[in-house]
This record gives sequence, C-alpha cells and structure tokens, in this order.
Amino acid sequence: MTVPFVHLRVHSEYSLADGTVRVGDLVDAARRFNMPAVAVTDLANLFAAVKLYRVAVRAGVKPLFGCDVWVHNPEQGKQPFRMLLLCQNQVGFHELNRLLTRAYTEGQISTRPCMHMQWFEGQCSGLIALSGAVEGEIGQLLLAGNAERARQLADHCGKLFKDRFYIELQRSGHPHQEAYIHYAVDLAQGLDLPVVATHPVQFLTAEDFEAHEVRVCIQEGRTLNDSRRPRLFTDQQFFRSTGEMARLFADIPAALTNSVAIAQRCNLSFDLGKHYLPDFPVPEGQTVDELLREKAHAGLKALELKLGLGPAGSGTDAESRLDTYRQRLEMEIKTINAMGFAGYFLIVADFIHWAKENDIPVGPGRGSGAGSLVAYALSITEIDPIEHGLLFERFLNPERVSLPDFDIDFCIEGRDRVIEYVSKRFGQDQVAQIITHGSMAARAVVRDVGRVLDHPYGFVDKLAKTIPFEIGMTLEKALQQEELLKQRYDQETEVKELLDVAMSLEGTPRNAGKHAGGVVIAPTALTDYTPLYGEQGATQLVTQLDMKDLEDVGLVKFDFLGLRTLTIINKAVKIINAKCTQEGETSIRIDQIPTDDEATYALLKSCRTVALFQLESQGMRDVLRRLAPDGFDDIVASVALFRPGPLQSGMVDDFINRKHGRAQVAYPHPDLEPILKPTYGVILYQEQVMQIAQVLANYSLGAADLLRRAMGKKKPEEMAKQRSVFVEGATARGVNQSQASHIFDLMEKFAGYGFNKSHSVAYALIAYQTAWLKTHYPASFMAAALSADMDHTDKVVRLTAECRDLDIEILPPDINCCEYAFMPLGEDKILYGLGAIKGIGLSAIEACLEARNRDGAFKDIFDLAQRIEPGRVNRRVFDAMIQAGALDSLGAHRASLSATLPDALNLAGQTSRDRDSGQEDFFGLHHADTADRRYIDVPQWPEQRRLEGERATLGLFLTGHPIAQYEVELGRIVDSKISEVNPTEDRSLTVAGLVVALRTMNTRRGDKMAFMTLDDRSGRLEIAVFADTYKSCRELLRKDVLLIVEGQVTVDEYTDGFKMSASKIHDLDQARKSLAKRLVIKIDRSHASNGFLSRLEDILKPHLHLESCPVYLHYENVEATAVVALGPEWQVLPCTDVLEGLSHLAGKDQVEVFYR
Repeated sequence: MTVPFVHLRVHSEYSLADGTVRVGDLVDAARRFNMPAVAVTDLANLFAAVKLYRVAVRAGVKPLFGCDVWVHNPEQGKQPFRMLLLCQNQVGFHELNRLLTRAYTEGQISTRPCMHMQWFEGQCSGLIALSGAVEGEIGQLLLAGNAERARQLADHCGKLFKDRFYIELQRSGHPHQEAYIHYAVDLAQGLDLPVVATHPVQFLTAEDFEAHEVRVCIQEGRTLNDSRRPRLFTDQQFFRSTGEMARLFADIPAALTNSVAIAQRCNLSFDLGKHYLPDFPVPEGQTVDELLREKAHAGLKALELKLGLGPAGSGTDAESRLDTYRQRLEMEIKTINAMGFAGYFLIVADFIHWAKENDIPVGPGRGSGAGSLVAYALSITEIDPIEHGLLFERFLNPERVSLPDFDIDFCIEGRDRVIEYVSKRFGQDQVAQIITHGSMAARAVVRDVGRVLDHPYGFVDKLAKTIPFEIGMTLEKALQQEELLKQRYDQETEVKELLDVAMSLEGTPRNAGKHAGGVVIAPTALTDYTPLYGEQGATQLVTQLDMKDLEDVGLVKFDFLGLRTLTIINKAVKIINAKCTQEGETSIRIDQIPTDDEATYALLKSCRTVALFQLESQGMRDVLRRLAPDGFDDIVASVALFRPGPLQSGMVDDFINRKHGRAQVAYPHPDLEPILKPTYGVILYQEQVMQIAQVLANYSLGAADLLRRAMGKKKPEEMAKQRSVFVEGATARGVNQSQASHIFDLMEKFAGYGFNKSHSVAYALIAYQTAWLKTHYPASFMAAALSADMDHTDKVVRLTAECRDLDIEILPPDINCCEYAFMPLGEDKILYGLGAIKGIGLSAIEACLEARNRDGAFKDIFDLAQRIEPGRVNRRVFDAMIQAGALDSLGAHRASLSATLPDALNLAGQTSRDRDSGQEDFFGLHHADTADRRYIDVPQWPEQRRLEGERATLGLFLTGHPIAQYEVELGRIVDSKISEVNPTEDRSLTVAGLVVALRTMNTRRGDKMAFMTLDDRSGRLEIAVFADTYKSCRELLRKDVLLIVEGQVTVDEYTDGFKMSASKIHDLDQARKSLAKRLVIKIDRSHASNGFLSRLEDILKPHLHLESCPVYLHYENVEATAVVALGPEWQVLPCTDVLEGLSHLAGKDQVEVFYR
C-alpha cells in the first residue's frame, strides 16, 4: 500500500525568479494524484495565498499556506540560509505577515529579504518550521562537518518552535543530498525531532524543465546556452505523484507520513466576501450615517446658487428642480447608509477636501462615481449628474452589494502628498499602496524567450510582429487568426520550439510593481490581512496581495491616480492669474469657464489638438475633423466613440453621418426618443441601456444595471433569462413582442461597445478645459505643457513644433530673465525653462536665481561666476548653460563665453579665497577692480556647432534646424510629418529627418543592423534597419545627416508611440535623382541679360542625364507669364551642386524641385 504524501514545498508562478507552476494546474495535479492537500510556499512572499485558497476550496483540496524564507545568521557570514514556514492557523498567518514585512523593511541583504532567528521569539506560536534541507543552516553545518553546532541550532529551533519544528529531507537530484540525509536522520533521532520529506517543486511536469530554465534566464538576463550561468535546479523538480515519493523515501516512510500530519495540523482559512471598512472619526453623539446626511445636505445647499435652484434660482421651475435634487440626494443617502458605505464616502471627501485646501488640484471626476449626487454635494466630484443624465445605480447598485470604487485624479506633483496625509490620518500601519504583477504577454514573452534562446533580433522581431497588437491577445489566438504565423509554426522547427516555450510561460507574472493608483486603508494593522513588500531601498511598501485578493479578503481600495494634465491646467491657471493680478484684472477659475465658447469649438474643429487631454492622437483628430464638435455633448461623445469597438464596428461613421444629416435619425420606439436623441438614435452609453430597460420594460435602475452587466459578460444562460424578463416587461407596457425582442437585440449589440457616460463627461470636461486654455491663453497653456514634460525630449520637440505652428516664438533660455519652468512672455512668446537644460540640477538653478533675485541681473560671465555661492555651480554646469544659449545676454557670443569661462572661474575662486581669508576689505575690491575681465576674442561658432550644442543640452535644435532650409522640398517628397504618422499596416510610408541617434549591433549570424532616430522638427521616430536593408545603405547611416526613409510604421508596445521598419533609405541627393519629376526655375525680365542662358548652360551641362528630371523655365513679368520646357537633351540630375548653382544664378527662392 502506498504511503500517503502531501507536497509542502512548491514554488508557484509567483516565485518570480524561479517558479512556473500555475496555481490552478497545481490544484488539479494534487487532485489527480489523490492528495488531500497541497501547499504553495513561494520564495519570500504570499502573493498567491488567496488565489490558492479560491481554487483549492472550489476543487475540494485543502490549501496549505506558507513561505520559503531566507534566514540570516551574522555568525555564519553574509550568505543567508533557507527555512520553510507554514501557517498552522490565523495566528500563524498574522505572524508570518509581520515577519515577512519586517524582512522587507529591516532585513534586505543583496536584494534578499532576510529574517533573523531571534525574530521568531514570541512570534511563531502559529507557525510550523521545516529546516530547509541542504539549503538550511543546519544542513550547511552538517555538510561542513560542524555537527555540534548543527545539533545546538536544531535543539534551539526545537525549543523555539516547540513541537512544530521538523528536519527536512529531500531527494531531488542535487549533490550531497544523500550525505546530508545520513547526518540529518541521526541528528533528528538524537534530539527526538521529527523528519519530513519534501520535494522542491519548481515546475509541474518533467517536460516543463526547459521552460523553467528559460524563465530563470529571463530573470537573470542570461541566455540558455551560456556556459557560465549557474545551474541551480535539476530536471527532477517536478510535481511528483504519491507513488514516486513513496519510492524515493521507501527507507524513511515516517518522513512521508509526517507530511500528511503537518497538512492535518494546518487549518488556515480566509473569510472571503466580507467588507472591513476603516472607521471614520465622528463627533461624539453622532453616527457616521448621520454625519453623511448632514454634510450631503449642507453641500447641496451650498450648490443652490451655482445650479440656480430654489430661491437662489430664476424661472418658474427653480423650486421644482430643487425638489428633484433633494429627492435624488435623499435616495442616494438612504442607499449608501443601508449598504454601510457612509464612512467610505466621508473618507474620500476628507482627503479630497484636504488636497484642495493644500493647493493640490483634483480632477472633476472619473469613472461611474461621477454619477452620484452625494459625491457632487460632498465635492468629491465636480459633475452635476442630473444635468448630464448620469445614473447613481451605475456606481452603487442596491440590488448587487459590492464595494464602491471612486477613482480620483490628482495633480501628479501632489498625489504622493495626499497619500502621505491619508497615511498619517488613518495610521501608517493601516495604509499602503497595492502591488501589481506585470505578466508575460504574447508579444513580450516571444521576445523574452527568443532572446534567451539566442535567436537573431530580426528573426524574433519579425515573429513578434505577426502577433496582433490587441488587448487580450494570446499566442493560441494568434495561431488561430494569423495564417502566416500558423504556417511558420507548422513548418519551421525554430519557430515551433520558441512558441511552445513561450506558450508555457505566457501569462505568468514577470515582475512585481506598484499599482498605478491603488491605496488600501485597513481598519486595523495591514499585517492582519496581508504582508507588505518592497524592493531593497524602497521608501514605500506595497501589499503582497493584489487588488482582487485584497477585495476578496474584505479590504477597501481607494484609487489615487496621478494625472499630468491636472498639473498642466494648474500651472497654466497660476501663470494667467499672476498676470491678471499684476494688471488689475479678474482672475480666472477653471471650474467656472463657459462650456459653450465658440472660439474653443473653432479650435477643436481645426484639429489643433496637440497637448489637449484625450484629443491629441492622430486618430482622435480624424474623428474631430469629421464630427466638427459644436457643443459639450459632442466632446463627451468623442471620448466614448474613440475606442476600438466603435471604430471597427462602423458606429463612429454612423454617429457622424446622423449628426450631419447624411443618415436618418431613427428611434426603435417612440418612448426612447428622449433617451437617444442626444446621440442621434445611437446607443452610445451604458447608461442608455439601463434607461431603455427602465422606460420600456419597467426595470428598476438597479435591475437595469444587472442587465447591463449581463450583456457585457455575454453568458448565454443569463442572457436568455434577461431576454425573457425584458420582453415580458415590455409587452406588459404595450410593446409588440417582436419589437421588444428586436430592441433587446439592439441593446445587446451596442452594450458591447457602450461606454460609461459618467467617465466620458468627466474626462470631456478636462479635455474642454485644456482646449479653452489653449484657445484664449495659448502661450501660458503651452508653457505649462512644456514645463510638465520638460524631462521628455520627444514631447518637448513636438510641443515646440506646435508652438511654431501657433506663431508662438520659443526664446532660448536666458540666465537673466528665465525661471526654472517655461514661462510665457505675452501670448506670442515663451521663455525656455532653465530646468529643461540637461546637466543642470535644481540646486544649481536655485543658486543662480537666488543671486539674480538678490542683486539683479548678471552683467557678464565674471559677475555671474563671482556671485554664485561656491560649490553649488561647477564648470560643467556653466558649460551646459553656454551651449544652451542661456548666457547669450552676458555680452559675448557662445564661443567667446566658452573660451573665457576658465578665467571667470579662476577669478571667482580667487575672490572667494580672499573673502575667506579676511582680505576682502584690503585686497578683494582692488583685485576685482583691476583684474582683466575682458572676453577672449575668438571667432563665433559655425551654425552647425551652435546647433549641436543646443541639441546636446536641450535635446533639440532651438535657434534653427539643420533641415530647415530643405523643409519645402522635403514636404514634396514625404508622405507625412513625423508628428502625424500612423500605423501603415501593409503599405509603406516615406518620412524624412536628421539622424539624431544611431546605434548598430550584430545579429547572432554576425550580420549588422541598426536603430536610428529621425528628427524633422515636428517630432522624432525610431527606425529599425534590419540586416538586408543595412547592407544596401550602410554608407548613409551616420549621425547628423539628412535621410529620407521609406518603410512600415507600427505601434511600439513599449512606448505606446510608433516605430518604423525601413525598407529603403536615401540621402537627399539620391532622393532627388530617383524621385524628382521636374525642376522649375522662375525668371523675369532681369534675367534676360547678363549672360543668364550661357551661365545656365554651364551649370546644367556637367549633370545632364537622359531619362532624368526635365527642366522648366517659368517666365513672369507684368504683361505675361510663360512656361518653357527645355528639350529632353537638357534633362538633369538635380543634385546639390546643380541646385546651389541655380539658386545663386536665379535667386534662392526661385528654384523648385517637384516630386509628385
């Protein structure tokens, strides 16, 4: 009879460095082998604890929870040892949570979170400990021949953990295990300690070993065949059956039965589905429900004037409208209190109030929370849900109890201050941000596996690009959808091997990070629910349970999201209001601007949407161009429409055609006209689906929300049930049965595309605010946008190009008038921000500004160097300022400033030394007066050198651009500016620009390839030049040359921007020769003499070439115009020599090459 066995040591996929076992597959395997229980003991984390619980309980397998931990003994050196800890009960879970948290906060050694043996004293009554086998300290001491120290340590552990300490035995193919077992069994018998057999499971089946090794290599940044990489695992570390374990430990059967005994001792369960809301402090004698009602009504009272309600309003309906608001408010309050969420609303209102009081901008709303009138009354949102037809039940459904979820946008610069406030307000041990796991998605895992298997970059890149770039795409789906990929998989061994490994790893967690905005507030210490996690050196810890698991154990998540646009709006408003104050004008309030401003809609119709929130992508500009928005509802609709579903379904075209009268606006039933009229009969919003069910089929809004959810999930059984209820309700209201069924079909169809209107309204408002600011205060707004993105060169390039198009001049940085940030000078100029100069830190800029503000403008470079506090600005900083043009106002050109800088610094140093030695009164003044403070006379830098200095320090060319002189001509060659490129799918696109970055690399086959970045003043684009193309154009690939590139544009999944794969590359001369269609020379009467024709002949003759570019003389005077085509024998190659000669002969602007 087989001795029963339970696996107590398993590294799941959440052991990020070395595990591949998926939790669901693990439980299935345990059940298949008739094991009554199974443990997940990931390395130094409990990431998978709740996931295991959910899956195992559902499968009828007992889940065991624990952790493979590092334990450090300073007496044994820096190398920590391993120990396995298992939770016996809830007490043990809390203890392990505290120990793990302490390991991450106090015990990190070389990125390993380590515990110390003394920490277990008084902190292990609910934990079972296993010695760690050969990787434990006892095992290492035994193998080192230090039996007495091993005995002392084992005895200590036995007393520390009492009857809960086991000597761990393993047979997994590692060296020295048999020797260890011999010593360990003797040790255990001598101390009367139990032994237990474990198997260190790293992967599920023997066939998974290669995939496991690939995962290890991905984490270590190595290749699979690297002879130098450590081989820490064996091919035997798969999930063995009970029979296999029985054969392995036939000589020590007690070690097997003890595994079952331990499983029986472990009885930890989670009470999922309950909610543990943090307490909100209330005045004595008042309940939290009463406080919410008081604050909500007070908030509505404060809004009466703004909303024109009751006595504060005008018109006959002011009182009835007030009643509507009061009834809605009371309905919401009753629902919130009945569901037990009053404290939640008050907590959110509290930290939002604090943020606003502390000058931290808060967004007007986000997500379905904008549908709550209580939220509006408490100033959680700035959206009137009644005005916009938003539904409270979309946010909080009384017929489906679930936690409310406010997503709050904060200015990105102030968000962390709000989180810090919340932490202090509710207790630092009760507040933390939430972990998130980056997973190995389809394209990314192909690239990772391809690198580890040492395939050439081009091979892997081409393969990855055949996988559709869609949300939710998997390799299995890609093989079904993409014929080429399936063909390669079936026919190419290398492709099959790569994809098979990739599919086995796809979806597993790759890394741990911080959720974009999730913050959890617990009613007691967080370690009562979850351990905390942090990388070495991290200042903030995150929960080890992810968002879903935290919600399952009952904790409430609050989303604190950083939105850069709020920072931009705030900066712009402050700039504008500072000017208003200076000029005695009324300040603006961004929350009070009119939403019907014609000039703003004119800007949107012109598609000048660079820097506008949600509206600046090329695709959105196309929607706006066709939609021609003329009211706020159109912006709301744009936000909802610009998504893959509506775009691909034809819904966008239908909506636009109906708006402009090109298609009929029809309603499926007359009663639906009030609901669908704002969207021209199209079901665009989820709220409309709910309202249709309410109006037509007598659903409550809560039941209608359940219908909406069911339609989104598309479960056939649930949909059949809902169809029956809907049709029955509609026919009871007098609707024909077939018509009711047809309307249900329409709702079901559009529910898949429908968007949350509450979110659309909130984000449309932010978008409108940015458009209004750009319309009325363009320089102030663009200066704020530039300041917010000054660390992102590509964005600065695009924004400065937009400023040029808006006729806003970007002035170079100037030490005598610029600030740290970009600042407007009137509404047609912007002063460059000193903070955007590379190589100059905040401290250096502050030193300069302090000296300038204290004693006025700097007279020259000597004055500047002497007035700066010593040590705060070094020579490198001064040099960067010179290169950037920031010292141009100091009375010399850049070459002279650069040559004179050493003298200025020497003089400043001497003055400082004199001052320190007390000689200032006697010698300092005399020395400063008589020193030679003249600039060194050297020639100015050539334009190319000046521009190169700007690019090195500003990241872009500011006072010119090397391709400026060719822009008109290039406009005739290229298909698009770089700033306007879009994915081209199967067609090619031509762009041009200066090579501002270039790197080459060798493929595995030894071929050369390159990556380069092109800059055309409007933006930048990374271009891959694979081996075949590289061979034909390698002579052209140099930095600072102008190139014309043809290729395919795709989405860059790493940057969310675009990238190009080059198929053809030309320099300008080559492009002229191969692409030019005609050369036109404009002449007038003045060219009739002075030997014009003979000089023209001299220029053309050396470059004549049949079947090249025909030449035309365009003659014009006051009486007549004529175009003369020179004969085919005068066709010419329009190279630089020809064009320069003709420009000198006829005039710079009189020679044009046409390419179309």
